[in-house]
Formats: sequence, C-alpha cells, structure tokens
Amino acid sequence: MDPRLAALLKLLELERLEVNIFRGESRDIGSPQVYGGQVLGQALRAAYLTVDPGRAVHSLHAYFLRRGDFNAPIVYFVDRSRDGHSFTSRRVTAIQHGEQIFHMAASFQVPESGFEHQLPMPAVPPPESVPELAPSAAELARMPERLQQFFLRDRPFESRVVELGDDRTGIARQAVWIRAVDRAPDDDALHRCLLAYASDFHLLQTATVPHAASLAATSVVMASIDHAMWFHRPVRVDEWLLYATDSPAASGARGFARGGLYTRSGQLVASMAQEGLFRPLPPIAA
Repeated sequence: MDPRLAALLKLLELERLEVNIFRGESRDIGSPQVYGGQVLGQALRAAYLTVDPGRAVHSLHAYFLRRGDFNAPIVYFVDRSRDGHSFTSRRVTAIQHGEQIFHMAASFQVPESGFEHQLPMPAVPPPESVPELAPSAAELARMPERLQQFFLRDRPFESRVVELGDDRTGIARQAVWIRAVDRAPDDDALHRCLLAYASDFHLLQTATVPHAASLAATSVVMASIDHAMWFHRPVRVDEWLLYATDSPAASGARGFARGGLYTRSGQLVASMAQEGLFRPLPPIAA
C-alpha cells in the first residue's frame, strides 16, 4: 500500500482507553493547527467503535471549538445517546490539554430501501483529462512558508480541479475530482471515515472564489467553524469522486459553502455543508 494512505489509515486506528473513551494521534500536514478533517474522521471512527456493525452513519453535525495541537494526542469521549430499533445516535467530544476542541453528533441507521431521487451530476471533463492540482511557482512564492509546506507535502488524496467560478461575476463554485492514492480495505465504515477526512479539503475554499482579486492584495484568516455531512449511499474513496461545491453567501467575516460528491457514474453519494471564519486582515503598516 502507498505509504501516504497507510499513514492515514494508522491515524484512524484509535487506542481504546475505556469503554467509551479513545485516543488518537495527530499529524502535522503543514497547516497551522490540526487539520479539521483529521478530527472529523477520528471522531466518526470513535463513534463507529461503539455502534452495532450492521448500522452505517447517515449524517453528522460537528463544531470546531478550538485549534488542535498536532504535537499532542486527542482524546475522544463517546456518549451513547440512543440505540433504537432502526437508528443509533452518538455524541463525541474531543479533548486536548484539558479543553474541548470539537464536538459532533452522528446518527447511524440499519440499511433500508425506499424512494430515491437526486440532482444530476454536473457535466465536467473526466479526471484523466485534468492535471493534478498544484499551485504555480509564482503562487507558492506569494504564500507564507507554512502554507508552502502544506501544498508541497505528499497527501493521501489526489485532487484535480475541473471547474472554477468567475471572480468577475461573483459566482462561487468549484468542481474537483478526488481519489485516495491507493486501494483501501473493503470496509464501508472505514471508507465513510476516510470520506469525512477528505471532505474538509476544497469546501470552504469555494467561498474565496469571488474574491480572488481582493485576496491577492491582502491576507485572510480562514478556519472551519462547523461541518455537516449526509451519506446517501455506500462509497469508495479509492475510486474517482467529483466534489462539486458552491458558496451561496459570505458575510459577517464568515463564509458558507456546500457540496455534493458524485461517483463517475453520476450517483450522489454524500452532501456537505460548512461555515468558516473568513476574516480579511488589515494591511501591515510600513
């Protein structure tokens, strides 16, 4: 297995400290704090470890309360809120240095059949015809050193941007093909946790698209505030998925974005929504 994906799978192997308490290691991916998708994926994994294996997560709602420290492990407390006939509810709180940094509510369901419909997948070029996402040398030169490290590090997912909105018209949308860099084990719960991990990439960034010109002249602070996901169908993250996102609004120093993940055949497998801090910084005085 590719060592980048193997390292991520190891990150999701939580240590059980007590019946409902787990500990996860953190990883420095080049961002100023623990990557939000890591905490989301580990929290979902902790919840899964307390749920009947026959039930799959269908939704989660999370809040990022404080920056995570990638130099220290994170402890996850799982509250077994309810085990019903068809649905199971869990609440997960992440603790680091004695403080809550994150909490999440997740719901799991016994598989059932019923009515089905979905919005069609956007018409985009196939991933093979699109180059892998990478900033240009000029773009890298304008970035702080820490952000440069983030883009230059090897990641367990590859990304290929196929569509961007236009900053001249104010249309905030993006479409990105994503896929794990190698084959992952045949475990639906694991793939859903990996999808939670990957879903934090690209989403909030969509809110920056209409402001490209302004961002070139100033700095901005961006951080996830909350994150919600709905899983519609089983998913494999080691096969190409189209992450189609848009940003309906930004205001109050916050940006809002939503997205859908489609298989190559056009099936909508998951939907996401996120609000994040989107705060422009005043120019530094000369």
